Amino acid sequence: MTAPPTRTVFDVDAATEQILAGSRTWIARAITLVESSRQDHRRLAQQLLVELGRRGPAGAAATAGGVIRVGVTGVPGAGKSTFIDALGGRLIDAGHSVAVLAVDPSSSRSGGSILGDKTRMTRLAMDPKAFVRPSPTAGTLGGVARATREAMVVVEAAGYDVVIVETVGVGQSEITVAEMVDTFLLLTLARSGDQLQGIKKGVLEFADVIAVNKADGPHEAEAWRAARELSGALHLLGPGAEAETTGWTTPVLTCSARQGTGLDEVWQQVRQHRETLAAAGLLAAKRRRQLIGWTWALVRDGLLAQLRESRTVRELAPGLEEQVLAGTLTPALAAAQILSTLSAHPD
Repeated sequence: MTAPPTRTVFDVDAATEQILAGSRTWIARAITLVESSRQDHRRLAQQLLVELGRRGPAGAAATAGGVIRVGVTGVPGAGKSTFIDALGGRLIDAGHSVAVLAVDPSSSRSGGSILGDKTRMTRLAMDPKAFVRPSPTAGTLGGVARATREAMVVVEAAGYDVVIVETVGVGQSEITVAEMVDTFLLLTLARSGDQLQGIKKGVLEFADVIAVNKADGPHEAEAWRAARELSGALHLLGPGAEAETTGWTTPVLTCSARQGTGLDEVWQQVRQHRETLAAAGLLAAKRRRQLIGWTWALVRDGLLAQLRESRTVRELAPGLEEQVLAGTLTPALAAAQILSTLSAHPD
């Protein structure tokens, strides 16, 4: 009788060497590992990240800023994938290597990723100097997959010097991406009324560069008008704390990803923003703050996982919910009991 095949164990040392050598296959395997929620996979992922930080450039880049990290957000239909594909192609032609972590909407039933972005990034999906990785959000707050930060460590260790994080582009939680990149780029449309929605969602306050896309053909004049309106809205909002220190004024530009116009100007502003941060001594400080923020985000994720997995809490919750609905217990007191129970019985 033939013995069943044994499952291949993930070799951290081999993976580290292959990733540092730029193996796309091992990069993909490593990102799959860091995305896993299995405890044994999580332990292996952390070992891998430690090795990559120790032996590769990612550790130094985390604070020194050797890699350019850009977040791209915007409403669905703004043309984010087309924009990234066109911009990424130009960056590769200029000598860069580009990694795109495209966070896809997840199926509400299966949790699977739609993975549409990779099919739309035709240039980058085929270019050996690019790596495109769609990842399901799986309900993660902020439109950014839970393991996006760890995936960034992997691709940076592999030598990609431009990392673009494309987010879903829905809801106020999109600002989460600003906590893991150097420059936050908002892509909008002239014909969606998004300049007003941006103010409502607070996204404008976090945008370092704004580009009005699809400024072509009969819509070019509309795009210029939208850019002027957005500039006025930014003036009313006033500068943020970072802008007050650096004197940076968020530029509003127009571009057409389909025609390839205005992309060089957008990238020039992205680079200029990053150089402004570096000149003010804020880039390294920003990277350090992001590491601390990452730490506490993991703590929150761990506590939520512990809460969901607690058998005692699961047994207690239905009764508390009934009391809250009946009006005999306030939500605050119910929450306090749940937290107290979790602390006393962290099973």
